[in-house]
Amino acid sequence: MPIPIETWYYDVPLVTRLYATGAALVALAVQTGFTNAFQLYFDYKLVFYQNQFWRPLTTFLYFGPLGLDFVFHMFFLVRYSRMLEEGSFYGRTVDYAWMLLLSAMSLLCLSPFVSMPFLGSPLAFTLVYIWSRRNPSIPLNFLGLFVFTAPYLPWVLLAFTLLLNSHFPTGDLMGIAVGHIYYFFEDVWPKEAASGGRRYLETPAFLTRRRINIVAEIPEDDMAEGAPDTETEANQYHPPSTTAHESRFGSTEAAAAGSSLPNTTTGANSTNNTNGTS
Repeated sequence: MPIPIETWYYDVPLVTRLYATGAALVALAVQTGFTNAFQLYFDYKLVFYQNQFWRPLTTFLYFGPLGLDFVFHMFFLVRYSRMLEEGSFYGRTVDYAWMLLLSAMSLLCLSPFVSMPFLGSPLAFTLVYIWSRRNPSIPLNFLGLFVFTAPYLPWVLLAFTLLLNSHFPTGDLMGIAVGHIYYFFEDVWPKEAASGGRRYLETPAFLTRRRINIVAEIPEDDMAEGAPDTETEANQYHPPSTTAHESRFGSTEAAAAGSSLPNTTTGANSTNNTNGTS
């Protein structure tokens, strides 16, 4: 039986839903002529010298005009953002929002060095990388040609993008780099004896004290499976089992994800050429 669009929409976790909604509204605003891409891209000079403070946000929300390319990007973003938010960040909405904020700030710092005005696609690649490293045993397949495990997914997509496009996928590499930094300091470094158990990227205390007031929107069937119901349990990372993951999301097709990687930075050079006139 088809799922009504409203039911599907409200089943999407809070942070993922807000991000996808913002991206759809920005694309609609551009499509209707309310704004244009030149008002959305990120540029330090325009932000700090002309007080256009919306640009650090809109650079992550614009994935191109409405069309097939936009649909692919939305599928790619919503799929892996949702799996992260309902997986290793299960019941930890504040922690997931903090991770997105740290990743976005890192990409903004890297953006001027690679002349990349739109950063939505690199951020999506960051989410893919973190999900793939936290689900190492999940099998995936590429166009039905070969099977591999989740940690290889970012590199398979990177190679696929390189084959399809004539440019080097700098944005994808940026996303992988930022995702690896987060994964290392959150999942690897705290387990080392030299770390003393410190987590340098941990959510600030003033936010976690209010976590109890933020109710994560969890489907009823997930609650029945025994989701963590205390703050202490929620703060611990419990990798979801492969069986539970596959039963919730179905088999993951790398081909679908790979096809959602068309370049969103087309026209970056022409955009940057307008910086002097903006």
